[in-house]
Amino acid sequence: MKEPYKSKVYTERPAYVDFNAPAKFEAIKSIIARRLKEHPNAICSYSGGSDSDIMIDLIEKTRRLFEFPPVKYVFFNTGLEMKATKDHVKAIGEKYGVEIMECRPKVGIVQAVRAHGVPFVSKIMSGGLEEWQKKDVPLSVAVEYERAEDKAQKRRELSQRYPKCESLINFLCCCNSAGESRPNIQLVINSSKYMRDFIDEFPPDFQISAKCCDYCKKQPAHSVQKGYDMIITGERRAEGGMRSVPRKENSSLCFTETSSGQYRLRPLYYVTDEDKAWYKDYYGIRYSDAYEVYGLTRTGCCGCPISYKAVEDLEKIRPFEPNVVKAAWNIFGKSYEYRAKYIEYKKRQSSSGKNLYGQLDIFGNEIGGKTDGA
Repeated sequence: MKEPYKSKVYTERPAYVDFNAPAKFEAIKSIIARRLKEHPNAICSYSGGSDSDIMIDLIEKTRRLFEFPPVKYVFFNTGLEMKATKDHVKAIGEKYGVEIMECRPKVGIVQAVRAHGVPFVSKIMSGGLEEWQKKDVPLSVAVEYERAEDKAQKRRELSQRYPKCESLINFLCCCNSAGESRPNIQLVINSSKYMRDFIDEFPPDFQISAKCCDYCKKQPAHSVQKGYDMIITGERRAEGGMRSVPRKENSSLCFTETSSGQYRLRPLYYVTDEDKAWYKDYYGIRYSDAYEVYGLTRTGCCGCPISYKAVEDLEKIRPFEPNVVKAAWNIFGKSYEYRAKYIEYKKRQSSSGKNLYGQLDIFGNEIGGKTDGA
């Protein structure tokens, strides 16, 4: 029997990944201690979400135990944040006796969306569809590629016909630049089932883009993080998406050196949902009202259409913060409606017996429920 494919994220994982929760968190504290000793000039992004709550508790426990210098904490306010989140950020600063600086973007989320477009399904999908909308490359290139006997030759031909469109051709044809089929990776259009057929039959009547994330989070973060030796963030592999993809220089993703010469520490990278639940219960961590009262399981950017639960979560928020819900619909409404149409399309295609393979996880099993609303 053929062994299932397992990526380097799995095969090269550190030993503590398989520890039970108490031992795993002790190992994580040791990692934090080592890195803070090596790089005490550190800055940490705090979002007000549950991952951030676990992370700041780990950092502050470790920092105080070893009497390390204070860590700089920063909260990036996109301009579309729940009151529950903003109140929680203030409360956490008071709880640990630390300052959590609030940083606002130069270009707000409304301006970014109006100028570039609305996110749809995922950042990768949004980027691919944005390029497709801007460049004159028809979806029919995918049919040409699929029907070609010599796919490498067809790929070269498409490259010549549509210069400076390499990534877009790969995205639409679900292949790489050598012409090899890559239908199950995250960087192609059909990583979300039936997407290419869907946009062919129902072209979007609005501009798609995930640049609002660049303007409201990435650019402010890069600006604030200058001058610090180490950047601490709360990504977890269990969240999936690009966060689960290994880098060439370090497949573990827990601690890496960036192109700027800074270091990036992701102390929660191998923490599972079960680990988090244990830590919350054992140490009595209280999340923001967004979790404890509204009933959300994840916050992130409020109302962001990349979350397949965006509309469902907005309905949970509505009784408490109706103005935030109204604002989210005004900004992202087109994407919510288009996604609902896409979900219905997938159901019809699946019931008709048509099958396309979705994106695979590190074990070779098909995924897609989190990213495309299955």
